[in-house]
Amino acid sequence: MRRRPVGLANARHRERLDRDYQQVGDSIAAQELQQLQKQMETFKANLQEFAQKHRKDIRKDPTFRAHFQKMCANIGVDPLASNKGFWADLLGVGDFYYELGIQIIEACITSRSSDGGLTELAEIMRRIKTMRGMDTKQQITEDDMIRAIKTLKPLSGGYQVLQIGDKKLVRSIPKELDKDQTTLLLLAQKEGYVTFDMVYRELGWNKERIVAATTHLLQDGIAWIDSFEGIDSYWIPSYFPLQISLN
Repeated sequence: MRRRPVGLANARHRERLDRDYQQVGDSIAAQELQQLQKQMETFKANLQEFAQKHRKDIRKDPTFRAHFQKMCANIGVDPLASNKGFWADLLGVGDFYYELGIQIIEACITSRSSDGGLTELAEIMRRIKTMRGMDTKQQITEDDMIRAIKTLKPLSGGYQVLQIGDKKLVRSIPKELDKDQTTLLLLAQKEGYVTFDMVYRELGWNKERIVAATTHLLQDGIAWIDSFEGIDSYWIPSYFPLQISLN
């Protein structure tokens, strides 16, 4: 009787072992996935119960609301990004952020012709508090503002929070700032304005680049020009609170 080569027998044996290991591994993975899905369903059910029980606290208390949002994130639930606002409505946070989003739009529009649609986040918060008057039942925080602005993304209005240096600015126009514009806005934070000499001294740009960048700021309404004794200063109104009536 002819004997099979030892090498071939070993190879086939290893193939069978590999298949067996794969089947066992797939079975364990399926069980773990099923168990994880059950745990997530339990977590979400508990989250729903918690939200319904503390609905008023979530809306009124900013600290409580922030902890609640963190708890949602820990189990993979984003109320504001969920399909058709299902979780937002179910958990009672949708109305709060959608209402705040509308107020943010109103606050941005009031100064768009003056600041080119680029306004400090702190200034937007101040205007909204003025809108709300003496209503202190619903305090808002910077975190609330940022979350509410994210809900405005489907409107395609360009609403976005930009971090430039140590300032957070709200952009409310569908136009991106280019690199040079952003750099000048960062430089202007020192004095509230920039001049040709400042840009040349700090950044080393040539005249053509400075003219192009400052011209774009002026065209977009992000900067105002002030000429004094032959020196042009490009002021950034976003860095100065404007006295605007919100009534």
